[in-house]
Amino acid sequence: MQCMDGIVRMGRIPGSKNKKMWIREGDVVIATPWEIQDSKADVVWKYTRPQVEWLERKGYLK
Repeated sequence: MQCMDGIVRMGRIPGSKNKKMWIREGDVVIATPWEIQDSKADVVWKYTRPQVEWLERKGYLK
């Protein structure tokens, strides 16, 4: 995934959200980088389409 800090990381969906959350290319997510490996991150939240539109209108996303 392409992160806001410009680093490309490999995202991992934790087991508790694994079957409930499907990520596709172009989805906007919140991810927390691993402390040990900066090249990997855990996906914490996936935004829905209305949430992404709101974030774009308010200027949080470009």
